[in-house]
Amino acid sequence: MRRAQVAVVVVVLAAAAAGVEGIMFHLQPNTQKCFKEEIHKNVLVSGEYEVQEAQGQKVDIQVTDSKGHHLYNKEEADNGKFIFNTEDYDVYEICFVSRVPPTIRGIQQEVTLKTKHGVEAKTYEALGEAAKLKPLEIELKRLEDLSESIVQDFSYMRQREEEMRDTNESTNSRVLYLSLFSLCCLIGLATWQVLYLRKFFKAKKLIE
Repeated sequence: MRRAQVAVVVVVLAAAAAGVEGIMFHLQPNTQKCFKEEIHKNVLVSGEYEVQEAQGQKVDIQVTDSKGHHLYNKEEADNGKFIFNTEDYDVYEICFVSRVPPTIRGIQQEVTLKTKHGVEAKTYEALGEAAKLKPLEIELKRLEDLSESIVQDFSYMRQREEEMRDTNESTNSRVLYLSLFSLCCLIGLATWQVLYLRKFFKAKKLIE
């Protein structure tokens, strides 16, 4: 049995609280392609994928976080959907793994992946039917959730700005103290060198 070749493609995307991402790529036989994305805390994420059929070839899909927790796992996937809610701000990974028997000459497979985040991931029609809401009320609910996600985005950005400012101020203070310490060391070393040379020259009777 030949050794499977593994090719990993990493795509890092800046995640917003609400958004839609779509991508189409070709998966080579016995390879793996992964897509990583940073997502905020308490964000609903949904995905839809479709894998081109190929005789004798199988494709597995895995969705994990940075801690290795499996949020979605399906073997021999052809098409399907997944949905989960993020518990922490983390990097989430979607991997497609091709498996081809050594007796078959594999071909590349076309894979389509669409992901939605936040408001875009919610199915407001189903919520409206369950709560018996009118179309206008459903739209107002969607706009309310969108406004809340925007507020959360600004809050997160402000928090990150404060953290970066604190880090910058702390770094500046440490650099200042280090510079003062280095200056004191240089002054002390120069003073010691002058006194030592003066004593040396006096001992040699080169100066009075």
